[in-house]
Amino acid sequence: MTLTNVFTLNALSGFAWPFTRDDSEPAHPLLAQSKEYFAALDQTRPLNEYDFVVLDTELTGLNVKKDEIVTIGALRLSEMRIDMEKSFYFCACPTRAVPKQSIVIHGITPSEAQKAPPLREALQGLLNFCGNAVIVGHNINLDMSVINRELKKEFGGELHNPCIDTMRLARVYREGQWTGAYECYEEYSYNLRKLSREFGLPLFTEHNAFTDALQTAYLFIYLVHKMQENATWTLKDLCRAGCIRRGFFQSR
Repeated sequence: MTLTNVFTLNALSGFAWPFTRDDSEPAHPLLAQSKEYFAALDQTRPLNEYDFVVLDTELTGLNVKKDEIVTIGALRLSEMRIDMEKSFYFCACPTRAVPKQSIVIHGITPSEAQKAPPLREALQGLLNFCGNAVIVGHNINLDMSVINRELKKEFGGELHNPCIDTMRLARVYREGQWTGAYECYEEYSYNLRKLSREFGLPLFTEHNAFTDALQTAYLFIYLVHKMQENATWTLKDLCRAGCIRRGFFQSR
């Protein structure tokens, strides 16, 4: 497996669903292309005909309005299989010091962060890597809120890719399997590692953006396989179950 901060521009054709942005707002060309791509995408094909990018971030904290990205890790799924030859990892230099409590969690020291390239380079690499793939993550709303906040500042727009939350998928799966009281269902843990351990999945190092993305990829594949045992899901079915942005499907 090779992790690198250098990525080839492959003329990737977009990556977005029309999840509303002011069209008068200047945007990176790839962001504009992506909006067109996903607006016209056929959602009715089986899942193995689409590409997915599973991503995770490590931040200076958990405040989506002010905390910054320290690392981004991602990998690609093709035909619902992990492609280990296509991976992304980038350590970025935040504008403020990394708090001690965050260092304890993800282990990235101030000196490492200070030596890292600026976030703009990481975001450019992420745009190229995501391409026309559907994004997947565990509690992905947190990651995308910060990523899109920074994309707006750096490139004048947001990623429009549909985003699948494995936490939501786990809830839907558990709801379908649950036979006990609703109150018990509400108390069930949706922690990534606990879910992975329960389902007998390989366990990787926690609080590392790339290995957490890898952990999420295994969970995603497992949940999709379990949830479509009796029927072949389309992309539209998947997004109805786990998409953090639902408006697109209500209008189609």
